[in-house]
Amino acid sequence: MNTERSLREKAAGFLFYAGVIVEAVLVIIDKSAYTNPIEGQIFRLTFLLFLLKAALTKYSFREYAVTALFLALGAVSYFITGRNEAVRIVVFVAACKDVDMIRCLKTVFWVTLCGCLVIILLSLPGIYGSLSLTQDFGRGSVETRYVLGMGHPNALQCMVLVLTMLGLYLYHSGWKWYYYMLTLCVNVFFFLLTDSKTGLLVSVCTISLFFLASRIRGGKMSLLFSAGSIGIYIGSVAVSVMSAKDAMCLWRHFTQGEMSPKIRFYVLLNRALTGRIHSLIETKNHEGVTDTWSLFSRPENNYYFDMGWVRLFYWYGIVPALLAVIVIFLFMVYFAREGKLDELVFFSMIALYTVIEAHFVSVYIGRNYLLFIVGMYWVKLLRTGCFTPRTERGRGISG
Repeated sequence: MNTERSLREKAAGFLFYAGVIVEAVLVIIDKSAYTNPIEGQIFRLTFLLFLLKAALTKYSFREYAVTALFLALGAVSYFITGRNEAVRIVVFVAACKDVDMIRCLKTVFWVTLCGCLVIILLSLPGIYGSLSLTQDFGRGSVETRYVLGMGHPNALQCMVLVLTMLGLYLYHSGWKWYYYMLTLCVNVFFFLLTDSKTGLLVSVCTISLFFLASRIRGGKMSLLFSAGSIGIYIGSVAVSVMSAKDAMCLWRHFTQGEMSPKIRFYVLLNRALTGRIHSLIETKNHEGVTDTWSLFSRPENNYYFDMGWVRLFYWYGIVPALLAVIVIFLFMVYFAREGKLDELVFFSMIALYTVIEAHFVSVYIGRNYLLFIVGMYWVKLLRTGCFTPRTERGRGISG
């Protein structure tokens, strides 16, 4: 019996890690100059690997019920929009049960880091990929900014940022102050190459908050920190939704010269977001504004723009996006109750970055590190809830 269980667990672990490594490699390929002609087939392969892992895993009735509910919603999204990401994500999160997720994320971190280094090293002597890009980046003049094989300077700074986020989450415990400074210097170095102010700003916030989280020892500071992190998350979603709702006031401003206190606010916000709101009104049908949203989206909603939260609602629909927003909020409340400040920093900084970039809203599971954290905690959240005081959680709860 024990031998059979051991073999099942080893097979399940192999299937899961195989799927994760393939998904991480797909992210690297996407960031390179290579166009993958069989990406769709590879997604089917990783879906099958995670599905087999889930089939080898034991679940409680409640876990089965929740998984079935989300799968049903994912199936509705697939049949309406043709996008299968929701189904793939649900199966992946379900398959995360009984996986050492910290070890898994370390694998993702090193695979991604090594892949990025290979892209950079190949671009330096001109073997593969462009070293720099010279064009008008929407700032009113022609500039030369470094891309180091990743196609766009923002893409390069983005990978530096997300690896900084993940690296700090996994390894910063016990760091001295100068390790944080060294991490900041790495981000500043790449900023000097890319001139991507957004990526640097979020990096500075991320490094500072992880440093602060490592120094907090409970009490009122922990409560304030938790409230602030949840506030950043709520504010990020709210700003994105309001920007999509009111983006057309910029159209009236730029085409008719209209000006009002509301328009003046959005002109300033658009400038702060380096033209992201204006990008929603550049297309013929103003793709991304709330008029193009629907309950479960539409197949023709496939335009790419930078604002990640807006893309979530536009690509997948109001119902799936709102459900995702609520689920993330519940996890953040759970982390606040449990005093898990690192997870709060991780979630809030990804939420902030997603206002202006859509790196985490994509077809690639290996890009969205939130899914791994959700996979690590979803069973615990189901068992304990997120609004139950910690002092009451030990009563009647086992396993």
